[in-house]
Amino acid sequence: MALEIGKKAPDFTLLDQDGNKVKLSDFKGKRVIVFFYPKAMTSGCTREACDFRDEVAAFRKKKAVVLGISKDTPASQKKFQEKYQLPFPLLSDADLAVQKGWGAWGTKNMYGKMVEGTIRTTVIVSPDGKVEQLFSKVKVDGHVASVLEAL
Repeated sequence: MALEIGKKAPDFTLLDQDGNKVKLSDFKGKRVIVFFYPKAMTSGCTREACDFRDEVAAFRKKKAVVLGISKDTPASQKKFQEKYQLPFPLLSDADLAVQKGWGAWGTKNMYGKMVEGTIRTTVIVSPDGKVEQLFSKVKVDGHVASVLEAL
């Protein structure tokens, strides 16, 4: 199932890097930037997370919160957050339910080989909980600037 612009984003409850439950619906009334990344501490994911970190003030000015989601454990997310001083929640989707439900899991080409995995995806959820913008098969370079522009 893939998301559709203008339709309600499916709610979720996931554990953050500190083991706290975080729900999408907790952010009702705010724009939410949800970015799905394959694996904490890998080069592309680190660059993407740090780009979001470096623009977090700009997102806050636009009344948007940032949430990162991967299949990493809360403990791995915690190490990633601390090492790179990431000022937003990193959520653990270990069973892949959210990634699959949001269209961020599937077959992708990795170094010329077709594999199942996280498809780097970013979704902007409107203050009323609808999908406002969808970026799929994201290329890291320049991506965060594109997300900011879309706001």
